[in-house]
This record gives sequence, structure tokens and C-alpha cells, in this order.
Amino acid sequence: VQLQASGGGLVQSGGSLRLSCAASGFPVNVYAIGWFRQAPGKEREGLGCISRDDDTTYYVDSVKGRLTISRDSAKNTVYLQMNSLQPEDTAVYYCGTDHFQWKLCPGTSAEFVDYWGKGTLVTVSS
Repeated sequence: VQLQASGGGLVQSGGSLRLSCAASGFPVNVYAIGWFRQAPGKEREGLGCISRDDDTTYYVDSVKGRLTISRDSAKNTVYLQMNSLQPEDTAVYYCGTDHFQWKLCPGTSAEFVDYWGKGTLVTVSS
């Protein structure tokens, strides 16, 4: 099982980015996948997830309306579209999947992740 997040970079305040989470070793439409971020000096926080059974998505209140998670089963990839980015969104972004606990999505806690991918850095300038 491997996950690789990509698509991060430097963006101006108010801009948008789309992150990708490419999976290998398992089909992304069978297991729940979540997006998380970790800012310097802070704990890793959940942002949202896409369920294992269908394309239902869940988001934490702080990002609702700005973030959208989607899945492309043919590419075995999950995406995170981020709009209206602000400097406080600066963080390393990670994707993770739950294969054993069956708690991720609607749960969004990092505790529910069994496998993590390497993160991608998003920097938002003011």
C-alpha cells in the first residue's frame, strides 16, 4: 500500500490549488481516503474524506465551501481542490487511508488512518 500526495506549491492569497493523492497497491474506490494537513508546530488535522462505499464526502466545518474532494477510480487517484486559500492554510498536506479500523469517513481524525502518504507542501503568501 502506497500513497503519494503531490501538487503543492506557492500560491498567492485567494488562489487555488489541486492536490493529488496517487495510490498503489489497493483500489481507491474500496477504502476511505482522507486529506489532512500539518502546520509548523501544530498537530496534524483532518480536513475531509471520501467514503469507501460511494463518492460521499465529508468536511470539517472550518473548510466547508472551500475544499472539494473527488476520486478518479480509473487513475486510482483522489484529489483535493482548494479555493480561496489564505496564509493560514500554509502546511504540509497529506492523504491517508483506513484499511482496518473502518472509522475514517465520516470520521476525519488522523487516528483513523492506517497508511499515510508522503506529504506535499502548500505555501500561501499574503
